[in-house]
Amino acid sequence: MPTSPATLPPPSAPARWPLLATLALSLTAAAVLTACGPADAQGGPPAQGPAPVGVVKLQPQRVDLNAELAGRTVATQVAEVRPQVTGLVKARAFTEGSEVKAGQLLYQIDPASYQAALDSAKATLAKAEANATTARLKAGRYVELAGIDAVSKQLSDDAQAALKQAQADVEAARAAVRTAQIDLDRTRVTAPVAGRIGRSAVTPGALVTANQATALATVQQLDPIYVDVTQTSAELLRLQRQLADGTLQRDAAGQARVKLLLEDGSSYPLEGRLQFSEVQVDPGSGSVTLRAQFPNPKRQLLPGMYVRAQVQTGTQAQALLVPQAAVSRDARGNATALVLKDGKVEARLLQTAGVVQGQWLVTGGLAAGEQLIVDGLQRLRPGMPAQAVPASAAAAR
Repeated sequence: MPTSPATLPPPSAPARWPLLATLALSLTAAAVLTACGPADAQGGPPAQGPAPVGVVKLQPQRVDLNAELAGRTVATQVAEVRPQVTGLVKARAFTEGSEVKAGQLLYQIDPASYQAALDSAKATLAKAEANATTARLKAGRYVELAGIDAVSKQLSDDAQAALKQAQADVEAARAAVRTAQIDLDRTRVTAPVAGRIGRSAVTPGALVTANQATALATVQQLDPIYVDVTQTSAELLRLQRQLADGTLQRDAAGQARVKLLLEDGSSYPLEGRLQFSEVQVDPGSGSVTLRAQFPNPKRQLLPGMYVRAQVQTGTQAQALLVPQAAVSRDARGNATALVLKDGKVEARLLQTAGVVQGQWLVTGGLAAGEQLIVDGLQRLRPGMPAQAVPASAAAAR
């Protein structure tokens, strides 16, 4: 008896697996074709726009230029105290290392012999003055007697000569008194200048001699204090040319400001002024000595200290400062940078004049108003198109 389709048994599980596999492959192929775009159909990558790069617009600015020079501190006045008379030191009237004033007593030399010499000179002066009085009276009488021919003309002339000799003796005696007084005063050894006094070379009881080679002590004036630095003659000539053509400018007073860096790297808090330049070049080193003066109220600077002076060489009114991150070096060591011009990256060869305020001072290769690329430099090449965006604050410094 034939079986109708409605009564046919359902296909078994093994018979359904080929049908399900075929359906799944069809759906996967349709999804892949749908995901493919026009660019994939042509076989190329999707189109990309110009790369965004961080830029800064170069603006000229006024910059103070400084030269860092090595030097040493020098006392403004140095006085070696020496005795001008011979004698025994009776007392020392100062504390070593203290501040002394000009004219202050430092040593007392035994004055006894010099006081006696002064008294003797005064007695000699009194005797000379008495003789001069007698000679003056005698000369006056002889003038009257010669007028009436009571004495000869010769006797009158002799009396006048004796008067002049007596007057000369008085002047000599007065000079001897002054000399004796000076010697007596010099038994008091005083400070010739104000400043700080060092150690004493003698003690009370020591014998000192006039103008001896060994100084009793040394007084140095430390406020203000000098700083002597050296600069090469070539650098000095370059600065003179820049000042002459107006590239650099000085202040109205014409005195350059100077700052100090101490031996430990710290900055000296007070500012100094350049005083003068030496008038000749040292033939051995080819350098010129510059002297600056600094206030030193706390005696922080002592003579002989090694310092580095930042000397203001001038002011450049239209200087271009470039962030250090934007400058690189080529294989020859030349400074280079990238700028964005007409939407394309362009390489520039730079001329630099050192670092100012943490940035390169550029003297050639860039112009004011140009867009300097400071961010995204790693992925750029000259000639590539790029789009300018404001640089981050960190990259612009």
